[in-house]
Amino acid sequence: MNVLIVEDEKSLAQEIADFLSKEHYLVEVSTTGMDASEKIAVNLYDFILLDLGLPDYDGLDLLREAREINHEAAFIIITARGEVDDRIKGLDLGADDYLAKPFSLAELNARMAAIARRKFGMKTNHIQFGDFLLDPLSRKVTCQDIEVDITKKQFDLLHYLLLSKNRALTRMQLYEHVWGNLLGDEYDSNFIDVHIKNLRKKLAEYAPVDWLETVRGVGYRANID
Repeated sequence: MNVLIVEDEKSLAQEIADFLSKEHYLVEVSTTGMDASEKIAVNLYDFILLDLGLPDYDGLDLLREAREINHEAAFIIITARGEVDDRIKGLDLGADDYLAKPFSLAELNARMAAIARRKFGMKTNHIQFGDFLLDPLSRKVTCQDIEVDITKKQFDLLHYLLLSKNRALTRMQLYEHVWGNLLGDEYDSNFIDVHIKNLRKKLAEYAPVDWLETVRGVGYRANID
């Protein structure tokens, strides 16, 4: 998933970015409110981690602006401004969570996982689909306890399809959530088709994959209970 970190303290921003990258998130960093505003205007993010104390922008104003543009993003405020009034204002403006500095990166990761479960209507981290089980913590897909050999990007692609179960996703959406943001002339829709084809082929070695539907003129959908 795509994450934008909006944090003017560069060392902290890099520390968070390094940690989340190891947790397999796609991470971008903005150290100013203006840069963040420009990124949010043109890119889709799953999470926006927002410091309120930016040098050139009021964080709450940026939250209000970003919430109107990026309806699907989850917002977590990370700030030293831990007063109750600031928390209430942030939550009232649409923030999904609030972490006062200093905070544990492990706790941040756990809160992001909890938000993702709520966002996609999942009760647990594990996802059962057909004869398969996907475990996002170990990053393994198994079929009757036998591990399926898939690549990192195939895992991310499958995970995002399953999180968005029963919802048709465009090829562009899949690209942006799994490979990150891109310039318009870089996009090749066949790129996703090739990865889906290879993913289907690997999974089909273990069990039927008729739950993975090609939606004509749109993209793909994982039809699971």
